[in-house]
Amino acid sequence: MKYTLLLSAWFSIVASLYGKDPTPVLYNRIISGTGDYPELLTEGTGAQFTEDGLRMTKNGSLVRLNQYYALAERLIRYHVRFSADAVGIFQSDQGDFKAMVDVRRQRISIGTDPISEGKVDFLDPTHEYLVEVHRNYQTSTLRIVDLFTGEQASVEATLNGTGGVGAGAEGTGFFVGLQHDYYCFGLAEGTEMRVKQICVLAKETDLTLLIYGDSITEPEGYFPTVDFPQSWTQLIMKNVSGNAMASGRGGTTIHELLGRIKNELPYVQAKYVMITIGTNGGNTEENLSELVEYVRSQGSIPILNNIPCNESGTQIPVNEMIEKIRQKYGIKGCRFDLATSLAHDGQVVDKTTMYFEDYDWGKIYHHPNVNGSLRMYTRTLIDVPEIYE
Repeated sequence: MKYTLLLSAWFSIVASLYGKDPTPVLYNRIISGTGDYPELLTEGTGAQFTEDGLRMTKNGSLVRLNQYYALAERLIRYHVRFSADAVGIFQSDQGDFKAMVDVRRQRISIGTDPISEGKVDFLDPTHEYLVEVHRNYQTSTLRIVDLFTGEQASVEATLNGTGGVGAGAEGTGFFVGLQHDYYCFGLAEGTEMRVKQICVLAKETDLTLLIYGDSITEPEGYFPTVDFPQSWTQLIMKNVSGNAMASGRGGTTIHELLGRIKNELPYVQAKYVMITIGTNGGNTEENLSELVEYVRSQGSIPILNNIPCNESGTQIPVNEMIEKIRQKYGIKGCRFDLATSLAHDGQVVDKTTMYFEDYDWGKIYHHPNVNGSLRMYTRTLIDVPEIYE
């Protein structure tokens, strides 16, 4: 009981900080009673809001926390109680990441191939637990803590990217998932699971630099683990004085970036916000202006980078628009297109700077490899040296 009381006291403290600056708490919700919880999507799940938490009895259904996050250093913490036969699932809405707590078989696992799992012999249906899902770039961790005894256990899995694709792959890789895009949870098997509280936290706050973008800014998704420390985001963050984080999400445009930045930046806060977006379209003057103005409204200094060169040359008109916005607002940006082009003029991609991706539908070069990453990092020393002061 004392652990539950301590937990409640801790949550009261963080709740009092929620929304103030800076705080690791991105979201915090105690579930007690049949109140209004619009951010928790339960339609079709049979889940019920009760005085003792969100009660789930329907196997195979998922409740979604409708808050979009992509910070590469974050965790979600659930305060949970399980029935003796329960198998709880905690996953991303895209299904790229799945974690399980199996009370009946006394095991926890992450759904990799082969599965990453561990024995947990203290699981007791009369106790309550903290279930935490951590993301730290390529590494994901499932951790469970018994609130009555303090015992804990965890299982960890590290994604290993293939580098390129097909003929360009540097290895077979190991898929873990990057927790895209919304947190989901439910009862996979058994009688009942109750979730009493949900808290999403960043692992760093009061940042010098926060880096935003699409897959180019998410090298943890494709870099081989052995080379990941040499990816461009890691090189930049390693050399920044103070805390730094990245929030990249493959396949997204400025529209998705605008959505998630509002769930992250106001809480962790950053002196500089570096943005590399446009590979996937959507970079209109209106959208880019809205993004720059939002970053400024949070007291941060926007840095709007040119996107690197690619095989089709689509970076040229996109970067012309980006330059127009930089001139409009008098802001800086890094010329990643110069760093990754053959003649250092931003026109034709230097294929030695990119992974080769050999798909059935085409051969592409647009994700920076170790060589391209080093050139991109070096370019920041020319264009935005102030981030290292």
